[in-house]
This record gives sequence, structure tokens and C-alpha cells, in this order.
Amino acid sequence: MNERAVREAALGVIDGGQVSMTFDEAVADFPPTHYNTKPNNVPYSYWHLLEHMRITARDILDYVQSPAYQELAYPEDAWPARDATTDETGWGATIEEIRRDMATLRAIAAEPDRDLTGVVLHARGNPRHTLLREVLIAVEHNAYHTGEFAILRQVMGLWPDGHA
Repeated sequence: MNERAVREAALGVIDGGQVSMTFDEAVADFPPTHYNTKPNNVPYSYWHLLEHMRITARDILDYVQSPAYQELAYPEDAWPARDATTDETGWGATIEEIRRDMATLRAIAAEPDRDLTGVVLHARGNPRHTLLREVLIAVEHNAYHTGEFAILRQVMGLWPDGHA
């Protein structure tokens, strides 16, 4: 396997937008009055969904970086409290932390001396837990929830006029 091609492919999927809407496109111009809105038949708000993405991205980043990593209790630690709310400052902080953590994950994956297919050093003996696997899980998780976010915006009529 050509390691350079694998690295370029991994970085391409982190950057996103190849086959789906990017995270930034999905959250652009989101109306502040709906940060804490829970769409019909959905038990979480738009902000809850972004916080879940943030928590999960941070968890994956912690896993690949820290030998002292402690696994989250799922699902309770992977989501904010159901009654938690945010304001414009919190909304912006959540978005910036997602961007920052994904940029950090990208930087790690871009390191030429980093073996993408090598086992994460503290993977507790699981030989399938490679850096490449963790990058792909982070990207897949974010893509899934970015799509969900975009569809919920569509269902609730929360896209700006002229959005295709």
C-alpha cells in the first residue's frame, strides 16, 4: 500500500466536501433563536447535536494522544444534559472547538513520521485501533451528524432564503 496515497486520502476526508456538505456549510447562517430548539420528534436541540459532535471529536483526539485516556460512559458522557441550553457565545465556542479538534486531528494525520496504519500506542491490545481507523471514525461520525443537522434545518425551514 502506498503510504503517501493513504495519507492524502485521509487528509482529504478530514477536509471534507468531497461528496457531502461540509460542517461549515451546514452551520452557516444558523438562526440564533433556534440554537436550543428541539425539532419535532427529536429529543435533542441543534446545539445538543453540535455538542455531541464536539464531545466525540475531543474523545477521539484524546484517545489517539493520551496514554492516560479514560473512555467515556456512553451515551450519558457523549451528550450534554437534555435540559442544557446555550447562547450565542456557547454556540460559537462549540463550533470553534469542533473546528480546532478536527484541525488537530488533521495535523496529527499529516505528520510524515506518523504511521497511519500503526496501532495507537495505548489501544489496550486491540490491533485494529490504528490512527487511520480513528481518523475515519471521526470523519464518519461528523459527516453523519452534519447531514442530520442539515436535514433537520430543512425540515424546520431554517435555511436562509435562496439556499439550494
